[in-house]
Amino acid sequence: MIATLLEQARNNSVLELIAVVFAIAYLLLAVREHIACWIAAMVSTAVYLVIFFEVRLYMEAILQIFYFVMAIYGWFQWTHGKSDDYSLAITTWTPSQHAMAIAVIALTTLLSTFLLSSYTDARLPLMDSLTTWGAVITTFMVARKILENWIYWLVIDSLSIYLYLHRGLYFTALLFAIYIVIIFFGWAAWLKNYRQQSA
Repeated sequence: MIATLLEQARNNSVLELIAVVFAIAYLLLAVREHIACWIAAMVSTAVYLVIFFEVRLYMEAILQIFYFVMAIYGWFQWTHGKSDDYSLAITTWTPSQHAMAIAVIALTTLLSTFLLSSYTDARLPLMDSLTTWGAVITTFMVARKILENWIYWLVIDSLSIYLYLHRGLYFTALLFAIYIVIIFFGWAAWLKNYRQQSA
């Protein structure tokens, strides 16, 4: 695997490394609830848009456009959706809200899997669709500071590792492995803040 990583680094992986660095910056800043996370997200998504089209992960490529728009939305929410302490409060969803989110992910995944399989040369259309639609819902949760977003990300990022390894995006697969570690810190930090808010 190390030899493959080195070969990939020689074969035009500079863009992927740039995307990875800014993606890690985004998540670390999001854990700290720092608004600069949305700037890092914009840079990372712009670079990944190009990369995912090149490896024929079309849903992931389209997802980058969504991420860019959501970075703008997140910036706005975190600066204008304020509570009394001048920052957007962390909240939770009810079981029915989670059921609705999961149903939306399932239905949109089935639809886009059918479309990709029927009309494109997409690779791994089911996995590509599932991780994309899961990420769409979960990114909205982050922008609204929904605590359980970290649980959703754990599932999505675990599936994404396989997807990226399959397409030879080893740095990105490593990024998502790092994400999984950071997720636990993010959950703990947001849960602590949520409990403090509730108190």
